[in-house]
Amino acid sequence: MDYLRNLGSAAVSTLVQKSGLNLPFSLGPKVASLDGICSLYEGTKRDDSSLVSIFEYDFSQRRDLAPLAKNSLRKLRTIRHPDVLKFMDVVESDTTILIMTERVRPLEFVLQAWASKGVHEREDWIIWGLHRISVALAFINESCASTHGAIRTKSVFLSLSGEWKLGGFEVLSNPKDDAAVLYSLGSLLPDNMSWAPPEVKKGGWSSLKQGDPPAADAYALGLLINATFNPDHHPPATASPPHPPPTAATRANIPNAVFSLYKKLLNPNPKGRLTAKGFLEIGMSDSGFFSSNRLVKVCLGLDNFALASESEKMILLRTLHESVDSFPSEFATDRVLPSLVSALEYGGASAATIVPLVLRLGKNVSDDKYENAIVAPVVKLFASPDRGIRMALLDHLPEYADKLDKKTVDGKIFPHLQTGFSDTVAVIREATVKSISLIAPKLSDRNLNNDLLRFLAKMQQDPEASIRTNTCILIGRLGPTLGYNTKKKVLVPAFLRALKDPFVHARVAGLMAFMATIDCFDVEDLATKVIPNMSFALVDKEKLVRDQAFKTMELFVKKLENYVATMPETVTPNPMDQFTDPVAAASQGTLVTSAAGAAGALAGWAMSSIGKRLAASDMQTTMAPSTVASIDRPTSAPPPAEDRRIGNLRPSPLLTSMSAANSTVTSPALPIRSSFQSNSKTKGMQLGASKVPASITAAALAETLAEEVAAEDGLESNPWGDDDLMDVNADEGDWSAFETAPASVPPITVIPAVVAPKPVAASTRPGFNSNGFAAGTSAPKSRTPIPRMPSNTSSTISPSSSTNDWDQDDAWNTPSDAQRSSSPAVPIPTSTMTKEERAAEMAKRKEERKQRIAMLKEQKKHAGKS
Repeated sequence: MDYLRNLGSAAVSTLVQKSGLNLPFSLGPKVASLDGICSLYEGTKRDDSSLVSIFEYDFSQRRDLAPLAKNSLRKLRTIRHPDVLKFMDVVESDTTILIMTERVRPLEFVLQAWASKGVHEREDWIIWGLHRISVALAFINESCASTHGAIRTKSVFLSLSGEWKLGGFEVLSNPKDDAAVLYSLGSLLPDNMSWAPPEVKKGGWSSLKQGDPPAADAYALGLLINATFNPDHHPPATASPPHPPPTAATRANIPNAVFSLYKKLLNPNPKGRLTAKGFLEIGMSDSGFFSSNRLVKVCLGLDNFALASESEKMILLRTLHESVDSFPSEFATDRVLPSLVSALEYGGASAATIVPLVLRLGKNVSDDKYENAIVAPVVKLFASPDRGIRMALLDHLPEYADKLDKKTVDGKIFPHLQTGFSDTVAVIREATVKSISLIAPKLSDRNLNNDLLRFLAKMQQDPEASIRTNTCILIGRLGPTLGYNTKKKVLVPAFLRALKDPFVHARVAGLMAFMATIDCFDVEDLATKVIPNMSFALVDKEKLVRDQAFKTMELFVKKLENYVATMPETVTPNPMDQFTDPVAAASQGTLVTSAAGAAGALAGWAMSSIGKRLAASDMQTTMAPSTVASIDRPTSAPPPAEDRRIGNLRPSPLLTSMSAANSTVTSPALPIRSSFQSNSKTKGMQLGASKVPASITAAALAETLAEEVAAEDGLESNPWGDDDLMDVNADEGDWSAFETAPASVPPITVIPAVVAPKPVAASTRPGFNSNGFAAGTSAPKSRTPIPRMPSNTSSTISPSSSTNDWDQDDAWNTPSDAQRSSSPAVPIPTSTMTKEERAAEMAKRKEERKQRIAMLKEQKKHAGKS
């Protein structure tokens, strides 16, 4: 069948091309052959690709049909009516006429499809169609004073919207027209006598010229009613002579209200016959079957919508809301929907009610038509200042948001939508905020990360609590779509503002937003920004907020734990670890599970921390040459007077003096790590708790001194930077506070030894006992014996002078022979020097220290050979 249709289409196209005609359409497949007079084709208009139908009249084989084809063309051109087939264009040749009309389908085909529908639904549809044909027929009979002459199912067509259209104008004639063809050529119509009225069967078609024009068409209208309601019982018995009146038994599916008029239309007497106009008027009366038909009422209401009052509009819209789902699909999408879209242009109070209907009907529109049928008119409505229209658009945004493209949203909708953020009506502001989540994915980066966030920041300060809450929820939803830098700048302040909101649900929304955007935060930001900023919610006055805060905190901590579990377990080697008390180290690395245990652990950590800083300060503090007999002189203290000159250095004078029995030295210059332990009897801080074992060799000391010189020469960079951690010239920055602190000093027993001139008892030094330690503490056990100094060095510690201990770095100077019997000279503090003198003094000390290191290395080498 399709092959034959395509073959016929190709034949027509070839025929037209041979005639040299330029077709305004593309000819499609053949649909049907209408009584052998013409053929119906589908087509497409070339200029706009719209769908059309082509009626082909080919009279190359039957020249007698040419007047009928030309009459049909002439009448379609001149008769324009909404219920008459719409003429669009024509192509003529000597043997062919191609008439282009709107796209239609023959009624015969559609009746077969409606045969399976429900009785009530099918009845409404047929009555609505008969109403349209009655209107067109009344117009032809009364206004045009003409007789159609061929009312039958093959002359009725259905448009794309499902409306019935009257065609078949081959014999339509006016009795006063000299070129009328009905009265002379009516018999050329195939099967013409089965539709002809009794007077034609009796006196021929010429008899109609003397009668009323509506009479013949009224009788044919009655036959059409029977053919539509009872297609299986056509024609009725009354169509044959002697034309008995229809009985109730022959009514079949014809409604009772229509059956009484149906009998009057089939009256064999033309003068007593009911006309098409009378049939229409009776049906349109208050209780008529036309006026009560819902499809008829909808069509009339849509046609007169612009002129109707507001109350009439609301009645029509209410009817549509109640019954639009039961309408034929093509009628709803192609008849009702375009009329409603056109009505939106007038605005008014009814526009807000029309928008939901338009979107509801748009669900059945195909995707290729949705853009022009729904999106285009709806987008225009966003520019309307009417709040009812705006509210309707926002409420039903989920129904069409997925059909909007990015260009439309960003360029046509958002510029008008953003005015809702500043609307004076709170309902509009809240609806605007809620709608953003639907269109945000289609906004440009500029609108999303800049303009929109500025509006949302304003909405977080809205007087309405619900708007503030919904704004926080919206920001939480938008979080993953924001730019990286925008997330870091916006999310924490936005949610923190919500956590400080007086409305309890806004605070809960802030916590939930934190949870929803947990993947938006870096682990470092989570630990340093998020958790500190939301922790106060753990003690919120509302239990709902507290519960949510603890759940949120648990989630954050869990993520941090998972992250820490993936970190490499690397331990940086510490040279101080070899001097660390393993018991103290173990106690510091143990986790605590109770408050009391934590307090004790924290106290221990504090003591250790302070002790370590004291040891570091000892490395920079110079003590007096006179010392307690049980404590050797620190390496940072100046040597005795007889050792001040480099030239008078004896072979290993320092090392031999350090080999005394069981003496300890607190030499911070060595890599010593202090570890304080609390005493069960005294909880005071222990100074000098860490001691260098006496077994430290001269080699270790030499290496340490070499490191110091290298550091001074810039071979090692300062890990803390170039700035001093403490001003050595400021008294308030040193450790003198610990020396002058009041403390009970027990009697000191001085061990006999070779004492330097003018010794000073250690008891005069506040805060130290006879062993050189702070009051209330005991000296730790020495681990490694250190060689003792020669007997010419002092075995006691003299109290520190009033000079700054940080400036006594010239202690390596060796005194002259004349000075050996006198008291050690106090070095000149560098704080009293000028800048040039201080630089010279420091250079001098550095050079002397280098020489001393070289001598120590040489002694070590000789010791190894021996």
